[in-house]
Amino acid sequence: MKHVILIPTYNESIAIVELLNSLSTLHNQRDFDVIILDDNSPDKTADIVDNLRYPWVHVLRRPGKAGLGAAYRAGFAEVLKSDKYTHVITMDADGSHRVEDLPAMMDAQHSSELSITLGTRWIAGGSVVNWPLTRQLLSRAGTAYARIALRIPLHDLTGGFRIYSVALLRKLNLTQMTATGYCFQIEMAMASDLAGASKREVPITFVERINGVSKMSRAIVIEALWQTTLWGLSRALKPNADKLHYVKSE
Repeated sequence: MKHVILIPTYNESIAIVELLNSLSTLHNQRDFDVIILDDNSPDKTADIVDNLRYPWVHVLRRPGKAGLGAAYRAGFAEVLKSDKYTHVITMDADGSHRVEDLPAMMDAQHSSELSITLGTRWIAGGSVVNWPLTRQLLSRAGTAYARIALRIPLHDLTGGFRIYSVALLRKLNLTQMTATGYCFQIEMAMASDLAGASKREVPITFVERINGVSKMSRAIVIEALWQTTLWGLSRALKPNADKLHYVKSE
């Protein structure tokens, strides 16, 4: 198995150095590459990463800030150009996704060729650090609503710490996806479910960033709520059409 980690960045010059240094320790034990998806950060994040000179880290320089979904879709397209990798890991740059949780996620083997593994906060063994109770309740409520509306039996549909099999990504119509913010995580979970992917959840500890600026905003929350409602109605009224939109035909 060969993993590649996709990490989107925008003005993460401090956090990305800390993350890559932590990943370098794990790299002594595991075989993986890293692709930084940088949206032309004004703080020169891409240049800083290049100057670290890790041979297993590469930078995909994008023209400008276009949202989380667009960055990941560009990363997926880059990975799918070759047959080098079997699995793709998605991970935040700000340290909220702990490197310590990666081995357990990587070891959560699937017998199915089409698979998705989620690092989950809201199951036994999972937790969050530095979040007020109000934000915890908001996150729990949001994922519970998405779970009911989309009828997907997963407990952290908005989380971004995941592993997709490359076979699953090749099965999906990635260019047909439109979500830009954190709503993209819900869209990918829904598409994976429609493709019949096997699902596994691994408990993680999510640590809210201390340094830097969070990318979360009210607009992102509203987008996720509105789009999830539309997807839920579509799945209820036109389930086959929805599948044809997201899953490639045989």
